[in-house]
Amino acid sequence: MGILSIKQNSPIKAVAPMKALLFTMALLCFAKVKATEQLPNLPEPVSNNAIAEVNAAEGKYLISFMGLGAGKTYADVHNKAWMLKVGDKRWQEAPEVPSSLPLKGRLASIAIGVKEYAYVFGGYTVAQDHTEISSPDNFRFDPISQKYTRIAPMPVPTDDAVALSYQDKYIYIISGWHNDGNVNLVQIYDIESDSWAQGSPFLGKPVFGHAGGIVDNKIVVCDGVIVAAQAQKRRTFKAEPSCYLGMINPQQHEKIDWRTIPHPTGVARYRMAAAGDESQKRIVFMGGSDNPYNYDGIGYDGKPSGPSNKLWLYDLEKEAWSFATAAQASMDHRGLILLPKQQKALTIGGMKENQTVISTVQDIALP
Repeated sequence: MGILSIKQNSPIKAVAPMKALLFTMALLCFAKVKATEQLPNLPEPVSNNAIAEVNAAEGKYLISFMGLGAGKTYADVHNKAWMLKVGDKRWQEAPEVPSSLPLKGRLASIAIGVKEYAYVFGGYTVAQDHTEISSPDNFRFDPISQKYTRIAPMPVPTDDAVALSYQDKYIYIISGWHNDGNVNLVQIYDIESDSWAQGSPFLGKPVFGHAGGIVDNKIVVCDGVIVAAQAQKRRTFKAEPSCYLGMINPQQHEKIDWRTIPHPTGVARYRMAAAGDESQKRIVFMGGSDNPYNYDGIGYDGKPSGPSNKLWLYDLEKEAWSFATAAQASMDHRGLILLPKQQKALTIGGMKENQTVISTVQDIALP
């Protein structure tokens, strides 16, 4: 935007010089705020994409890795990646995410930004016969060089998990799915040593499609889907309405004290977007569906799943829930980007009503 000019016959001439200057500065600041709020949509619709925010020396980047295209079939699972330097008018295509498996595309991966890099973990491939394989591939991505560096494989390859960073040094992969069932593992990646350790196991029922966030050393994880054994038929999947607080021991980061906390509604949501809001000492959960579903958005009960526009906010100091509403209902998320200075959150892609895959970058005001 150019410099604001004031014509000689402008009514602003009648205003005192200091007031005129303040008025001009206010207009410029307003225009700047509006410009930063209007982030462009993705180049194409994508759901179940792993997203990350990276703070590089050249600026802030938002990155989307892999996911499901608009057709919602096994053939629409891809390994495309896009990145947006905040301030630019459009996303740019990044190199495709590598894979050691015959099928390249992945669903239910998780990504997280730590300092100048994004880290991408797990996910699963989908074959034409519906066979699903949890991927062992993990990468560090540099948005400046646009290069992937393979990092140490997860001891138990896991998808549909929660990934959280602690002290900008450790990444915690909590519960999730491994090939044939859920795991209760907390697998901890050490960024500096490129190695893995096992943390205190997740004490809730093992789940996939859950969501969580971290502030300081406090983790909150909610909901997801459990595997339920049946007497005379194949196992079934069931929503699990439960929330847990995990407190990391600062002197021994593998030790986590897990405790239950009240659920905000008693009705579980699947594949919410979530993140920790350090500025307000709270964990923010957004969207998701109350009917767990297969990757095409059709519930395991055969009924189409619908998205939510509700936000749950857990105040870690007050130990209490509050609620808000987003303009657009959405589901099938793999992360939430927080903009604490603007008191906003971003979802990138996902599904809206009628299981429609979207390219939307939704700007959500936080209370």
